[in-house]
Amino acid sequence: MRTIEGNLYTREGMLPGRLHTGADGRITGITRLPADQVPDRLILPGFIDLHVHGGGGADLMEGADAARILSRTHARFGTTSLVATTVSAAHEDLKKVLTAIAPLCDTRHPQSARILGVHLEGPYLNRVKLGAQPDQIQHADASRIRELCALAPIRILTLAPEMLSNQALLQELSAAGIRLQIGHSNGSYEQGKRALEQGVSGFTHLFNAMSGLHHREPGMVGAALAHAEYAEIIPDLLHVHPGAVLAALRSIPGLYGVSDATAATGMPDGTYLLGSHQVHKCMGGVRLKDGTLAGSCLTMDQALRNLVKIGLPLQTASDCLSLRPARYLGLTDRGQLAAGMMADLVVLDNDLKIRQVWVEGENIELTA
Repeated sequence: MRTIEGNLYTREGMLPGRLHTGADGRITGITRLPADQVPDRLILPGFIDLHVHGGGGADLMEGADAARILSRTHARFGTTSLVATTVSAAHEDLKKVLTAIAPLCDTRHPQSARILGVHLEGPYLNRVKLGAQPDQIQHADASRIRELCALAPIRILTLAPEMLSNQALLQELSAAGIRLQIGHSNGSYEQGKRALEQGVSGFTHLFNAMSGLHHREPGMVGAALAHAEYAEIIPDLLHVHPGAVLAALRSIPGLYGVSDATAATGMPDGTYLLGSHQVHKCMGGVRLKDGTLAGSCLTMDQALRNLVKIGLPLQTASDCLSLRPARYLGLTDRGQLAAGMMADLVVLDNDLKIRQVWVEGENIELTA
């Protein structure tokens, strides 16, 4: 058994105490202690990132070695679970990637975040809202999607619901347990509302690469703000203005943060891969040669600091990065600190800088 003491964010709020873990990597209990007997540090649930393309110089589309590198990289910044995210690519290329990373979804490697499965971001998108996605757009095909699902656990699938071939598959894919998200879409408010009624459950990087809000044409952003229970947003303060983040938080009960991280995450400025694209990290952002934002170099600990900076209480910011994504995916064993949960946690000082990370009870080395 291992223990750690500090100010713990639990179901009952902040609690000075001691957290106990067992040999199976789960929390066995939490003991309250007098406030003056615990170290002056914060202990939060580990971050759960549902949109990760890369990290540590590695892009997921490069295969299994890249997935191992990115899962180790993000663990050092407090991400204890993640969903590995592809970009649009030819069907055969997607098959190769999913085949390569499937074993990593079954077994967590030491010093790494848990890979929960795959987020298939495309290729069933609208070319008008391509953003930084490679131009490998395809019509949705049920047999091809079933083929991909047989190779690796697809937890999330981003698509543009206004495309006719996509509309026909919404209910089937939702019934299969895949979380469908609207993204890279030029659809109307009405099409977004209808898609939510047909099984879509969220929105991919809200505000980015989707039809915007106008008071006479509310677009996909309007559909999200009016009707969504869940949506992801990139809180790097580059993709979305702080005011827009706050507006979305008031409108969408389950709004949660993602990194949309690329190979540039955790690396110096330079040139990296995003699928078949070369992207450039400079001045805290990642862009294509023409200046288009191309994912991010955001880490989830910085996302926490950013959310607090724009006015969120620490507990709400934590929920946006842990509890809400866990609930969205239906995870019952992580996302909060309580007996029976995985011992996934981040230890922070009063400046919200990481001092320790535990993944399933394992203490992660914070240096590369």
